[in-house]
Amino acid sequence: MQTILRIIIGIIVLLYPYLVFRGVQEGGVWFAPAVIAGIYFYQAIKSQQTRGRVQKLGIVLVLLLGAIFYQDLIAKLVPIIIQLSLMLFFGKTLLRGKGPSLVERFARLDFPDEPMPAILVNYCRYLTLMWSGFFAFNVMTCVVLALFAPVEWWAIFTGVLIFLLSVLLMIAEYIWRHIYFRTQDLPFEQIPGFKQSARNMIVNGRKIWLDVQTS
Repeated sequence: MQTILRIIIGIIVLLYPYLVFRGVQEGGVWFAPAVIAGIYFYQAIKSQQTRGRVQKLGIVLVLLLGAIFYQDLIAKLVPIIIQLSLMLFFGKTLLRGKGPSLVERFARLDFPDEPMPAILVNYCRYLTLMWSGFFAFNVMTCVVLALFAPVEWWAIFTGVLIFLLSVLLMIAEYIWRHIYFRTQDLPFEQIPGFKQSARNMIVNGRKIWLDVQTS
């Protein structure tokens, strides 16, 4: 049941920019943020952490008030919240005493029975910093588009371009990873492969997410 709910929530989040766009066109822009507010309210109820529960309820309040008083602007707030949350989530693991870095946590799953090479540890830290910067760029772009651009531009960036840029960044990093590590004489078998890394992220992603939240 939980898996089905996560899939439904994921689909709603992916469709959110389109829902806002249609809402603006047809005069029902309040609907999309109200749906997201419902999701955050559900997550707040299920949260085991007081701090997380309060944060989610705060977001619910902002979205519901916005759905009533500042519909067009608040409707465009959700992608900013998501990208800002990702930026803070990645960036948190770079702070002193909060490590290892988020990417390193996933990379260590590829080395269950042996120490992780030091060069990989440093690389993972820089990679975590890169993703933090990427999400910061998305936040700034979403803010600018929400305030000054037509809703069509905002919807295209938040609903299409963000995901395309993410995929391109992952592909570029994967190519660079193999080029860089070969120049550092790292054995090929110690270079994390895409399939194994993706599998580890899917299987262990929720556990690592919860570990970082509680750290």
